[in-house]
Amino acid sequence: MTPTLNNLKILDFSTLLPGPYATMILADLGADIIRIEAPNRPDLVRLLPPFSPDGQSAQHSLLNRSKRSLGLNLKTAAAPEIIKRLIARQGYDIIVEQFRPGVMERLGVGYEQLKEVCPSLIFCSLTGYGQTGPYKDRAGHDLNYLALSGLLSYYGRQSDQTPPPPPPMQVADIGAGSLHLVIGLLAAVIRRMSTGEGGQVDIAMHAGALAWNAVGAAKWLVGGENPQPEGEILNGGSFYDIYETKDGRYLSIAPLEPKFWHGFCQAIGREDLFEPGTNFEITNQLKFKEEIRRAILGKSLAEWQAIFAPLDVCVEPVLTTDEALAHPQAQARNMIVEIPMQGKTQQQIGSPIKLSDHEPDYKFSGSTLGRHSFEILSEIGYTKQEIETLTASDVVVGP
Repeated sequence: MTPTLNNLKILDFSTLLPGPYATMILADLGADIIRIEAPNRPDLVRLLPPFSPDGQSAQHSLLNRSKRSLGLNLKTAAAPEIIKRLIARQGYDIIVEQFRPGVMERLGVGYEQLKEVCPSLIFCSLTGYGQTGPYKDRAGHDLNYLALSGLLSYYGRQSDQTPPPPPPMQVADIGAGSLHLVIGLLAAVIRRMSTGEGGQVDIAMHAGALAWNAVGAAKWLVGGENPQPEGEILNGGSFYDIYETKDGRYLSIAPLEPKFWHGFCQAIGREDLFEPGTNFEITNQLKFKEEIRRAILGKSLAEWQAIFAPLDVCVEPVLTTDEALAHPQAQARNMIVEIPMQGKTQQQIGSPIKLSDHEPDYKFSGSTLGRHSFEILSEIGYTKQEIETLTASDVVVGP
């Protein structure tokens, strides 16, 4: 079975989470990816516990599975020639990079410099604020992009005077960054297939997060109102919410449509709530939410699960991570997979993308820095003596 994206050859200069997550998606779909790793700029993801038996962090092993590692000091004069050979001789004609604007150019491997080697090059840049604008050189992280997108302004509870905690997953990094990068990269590939033209893909995590604020922005742009915490149907301003059970666990309750809402009211023995529940005016919703809270507190999570399991009313338990991984639906979708790791295997989260006549291409877990350096250099024509010279002069780090 031929991997879906087996014709894509990518040089990945990214580190941390957003870029590697994007290229992991592409690697799972069969893309051939070489990770360009600088020994003088260690990837912090390598340092995060827990660690696998081979000394790699579990996060790094996941994010960089199926990608070969070339340990290359990009600040040396010989480095650009190695990159250009990979493009010219081996057809690695897609670049993914995550430096601040201008860094790749200063290193001698910017878009215009590499375009001379391959006019159809696709050059993808993933940054906090993009290649243009007053913030283009500004540092930032996931929380900063969410803050500037407006999303955090209506996240939390009205009754809580302290700021809400950061969201439990990196919304701007993965959602606004990684996923938009994959979309932009594949769009550029499709265009190149029909026109022969490459080009630059400029993805900003801040802009992506702002785009994800679509519902809130529409409320302001059309209605002149800023969304507020617990002021919208989907952020706690209605019965659509999370409720505590008798044993301190939680249920997610989301029966928005009348047929689901009616079934839910029947299940908790409160059919009297059906009529007020169909009126989504916020003050009305907040009046009877306390009735739901008291009802849910009356039983344990296991008791509610037994009641709701046979019902189709959009109610599910809030699972811990171990429970989520063991859930029958996750198991049925092959979301926990065994990845080869130096003669052993490691359990990882699998690809959620399911295609007919395609199996995810899990080659190996993320490897040690420079593990594939010598074989990659041999493939592009460097002799054993030349490789030894590059290693001795700290241009290349090998296995």
